[in-house]
Order: sequence, then C-alpha cells, then structure tokens
Amino acid sequence: MTPWPARTIKPPALRRGDRVAVVTPSWGGPGAQPERYALGRRTLEETFGLDVIEMPHALDDLESVARNPQARAADLNAAFGDPSIRAIIASIGGEDSVRVLPHLDLDTIAANPKIYLGYSDSTSIHFGMRQAGVTSFYGPTVMAGFAENVEPFAYMLDAVRRTLFESAPVGIVEPNRAGWTDEHLEWGDPSLRNRRRALKPSTGPRTLQGRGIARGPLIGGCAEVLEMLKGTPWWPPLDLWRGAIFFYETSEEAPKPDLVLRWLRNFGSQGILRVLSGIIVGRPSGVDPDKLAKYDAAIVHALDEEGLIDLPVLANLDFGHTDPIFTLPYGVVAELDCAAATLSLKESGVARNV
Repeated sequence: MTPWPARTIKPPALRRGDRVAVVTPSWGGPGAQPERYALGRRTLEETFGLDVIEMPHALDDLESVARNPQARAADLNAAFGDPSIRAIIASIGGEDSVRVLPHLDLDTIAANPKIYLGYSDSTSIHFGMRQAGVTSFYGPTVMAGFAENVEPFAYMLDAVRRTLFESAPVGIVEPNRAGWTDEHLEWGDPSLRNRRRALKPSTGPRTLQGRGIARGPLIGGCAEVLEMLKGTPWWPPLDLWRGAIFFYETSEEAPKPDLVLRWLRNFGSQGILRVLSGIIVGRPSGVDPDKLAKYDAAIVHALDEEGLIDLPVLANLDFGHTDPIFTLPYGVVAELDCAAATLSLKESGVARNV
C-alpha cells in the first residue's frame, strides 16, 4: 500500500443496534478493574443502543496484556477484518501501544474503514490508522469517559453522538460550560462509586497568540505518546503536517513545562512548527494556575524561537486528560478563529449510511 495518503477515508456512521468491539491496546484495565469496565460497557449498550462484544484478549489479566503486544494487535486486526463489526473502542489508555504498531495489518485497516475511538496512549493506534488512510477519533474510552461515577457527562455523550452517529458537520465545538474535573477517585474503592467528582468552573478556550482564521486537517494527540513515536516508521512525513491544525495535550502525569518546551523544540527542529496552520491545546490535567501559565509560556516560547509569533494558537480546550471531553476526528478539516476563540469542525468525520 502507498504510505501516508494525503486524505483519509471516512468510516460509516454508527447506528443503534450496530455491533462494536472493545479492544485493550495498552494497559489491561478491564481485567484489573472489571466493575469499572462493566460500567462503561453498560453506557454503550443502554445509552447508545450498541451491541458490545470483547475481542479475545480484551479482558486478559494485566501480565498477559503487558507481555503480548502481538495478541493486542491480533485483536485489532481481527476486529477490522470482521464485517459484522462497525466500530472499535479502546477499553482504556496506558503507556505502550507503540509496541502494537509493528504487528498491525495496515492493509486490512485500509480495506475496511471503520470507527476507532480512544485517546491518550491510543495516539499510537491513531497514527497507524492515519498511515493506513482511515479517519479515526480522539475521544473517550470505555473505562475513562463512558464509565463515570453516578452517570456519564452529558457533554461527552452529546459529542459522541454528533461525531460518530451523525454525518452532518459538527460546526462550532461549543465549550463545556457546566464545569470540568480532573479529580481522581480510586476506581477500586466501592465507597466512592456513588460520589460525583467535583467540578471546577470552565472559562472556555482562550487565544494564546495569533489573529484571523486558521484552517486545516486535524492531527495530534498526547504529548508523551508522540515522543515515543518520533523517529519510528509511524511518524508522519513533513508534508502530512503542512497546513494542519495540530492538537496537543499532556497526560495526568503533568510533565514539567520545561520538558514540554524541549519536546516542542523537536517539532521545531523537524520543521513541523513552521508548516502548521494552527495549534489547539487541551486543558492540562493536575495543573495549578501557576503551572498552567508556565505551560502557556512554554508553547509561546517554542514558537517564538521559530519566528512564529503570529501562528494561531487556542488553549484550554475540552479534549484529552480532562472531563468531560469532545471527540476530535483525525484528518477532518477544522477551523480556528482567534478573534472568537472558537474551534469548528467544517466536515463530518463519518460517512453517511446508505
């Protein structure tokens, strides 16, 4: 197959009653926390009316999942090759899905476009799908998103409906106004299951720099996972970044702002920053206001070093390691408006069902 197609093929939209497969591409969360997994599965079945199945290794114990990236890849390959399965959803993130990539069958993925949904460590799988030329979706996982104490966030559920079940363009991504959270409540503690996580006020996106409107296809993911991909065969060539809107977010580990600056310097040294149309930044998790300001400063500093003081950048968006989150489709044309501090999805990520 030809590597790195210029555009992606959109998978068919989901419908109630569709069969969807759960895979575990990283950490063996379902085996370690079966109650949390069951909660997320129930949301998929009862809220969205989906027929949920687990691929053979999705519920394996932690050690088996960790030791067998080939088995994780086999589940993904089988799910893409099975015509009865309409979408594939990651059970949870982790830290080593990059080990799955050498075993992925990109030809099978390219020949069977279907929805893949996940975030965080699923960045690696998304880049494999981007190389296969299929649109995938940076959004909630079964255990982190669809599973939530008391009930899932309405904002997240609405975003999933709009991006995966509807073939009309989303348009402006409305910010979450009901409040956000990065509070951690131990999943294995039964006494916490009926306690809602505390919400913080949401101020919406803000423009870090730039003016006017930037437009381009979406590409990006979790900062720490992107570092694992650099220099591998699954790192996109410079032309694929040209004119793109780069979405970027950090994990709950909250790396030091100086480290983020160094990572972005690598993007600069590759020439990537200079060819972007714009950047959108997800709200950092586990970060106090002082550290948040340092994150902003690190991004602006990296761009200033490249002479990019006018490159449009929006920060504090609802994606990645914050809750609730929107779902971002890879390869779909987005528009960033600096004056209004808004993000719009100008086309759908899914194709109309016929």
